Amino acid sequence: MAGVAPGGAMTDSANGLKKVQIASPTGSTAEVYLHGAHVTSWKNNNGEEQIFVSKQAVFKPPKAIRGGIPVCFPQFGDMGPIEAQHGFARNTEFTVVTLTADSVTLSLTPNQEQRQGDFPEHTLFIKVTVGNDTLTQVVQVANSKASDKPLKFTTALHTYFRVSDISQVHIEGLSGLKYLDNMQNRQQGTDEQDVISVKGEIDRIYVKAPDQLKIVNKQSGKAVSIHKTNFPDAVVWNPWIAKAKGMADFGDEEYKEMICVEVALATTGPIELPPGDNWVGTQVLTTSSL
Repeated sequence: MAGVAPGGAMTDSANGLKKVQIASPTGSTAEVYLHGAHVTSWKNNNGEEQIFVSKQAVFKPPKAIRGGIPVCFPQFGDMGPIEAQHGFARNTEFTVVTLTADSVTLSLTPNQEQRQGDFPEHTLFIKVTVGNDTLTQVVQVANSKASDKPLKFTTALHTYFRVSDISQVHIEGLSGLKYLDNMQNRQQGTDEQDVISVKGEIDRIYVKAPDQLKIVNKQSGKAVSIHKTNFPDAVVWNPWIAKAKGMADFGDEEYKEMICVEVALATTGPIELPPGDNWVGTQVLTTSSL
């Protein structure tokens, strides 16, 4: 059971956190927690879950939720001045701005303590909409007009996709691209595979990735297309066996059930957003049959 909280959100009795649920006329649904503006479920028109959340995920702020779609802001990884990996947004509660049957917009205007660094006053908006077998996320960053300096940031949508068997999955659209290997101190390489198959731990930032990517699940006969705007990079991550066993909020065998393909603004260096200006990035996810 969940009780209704201010702003149209519900309080999940299982963990005490506030969340919203949205649904499209065609049957697609999503669940978004206010903690981190964090999508934890997206089901297609047939009710098939597309998003992975670990069974061992901890729903206890300020810890980030393991799985779903964490919002990395104002930095991706360690690409910024904040000590916390991936910034502070994923660890902070947002406010519901608008809520309709199929869409929710949340906002965060962090105070000086939350900003954890020399960041000017700003507001981060996250809009999540479900449609016909689709989930759309819009990230909008607004630097305050009253600010006396640019807002510098990197960002990413760290999407955990659910798969039936990682050995039966490949990623299309990254062949021939340069990447930075996070497992080798960001040493640069070039991916020569026709498609990206995961056969061990992988943690790569693909530079200047195309705006259209696809995750193909041969076992299920389904695919998820990723269309991104203003996110020049793409990150592919799977912890594999050893790292999975070392993560307290991740099951030892769950690496078989997920793949992260993350749209990111990372390798180009930080955006420098002037006072009063806005930056917008989008991700549209679409499911289909092969």
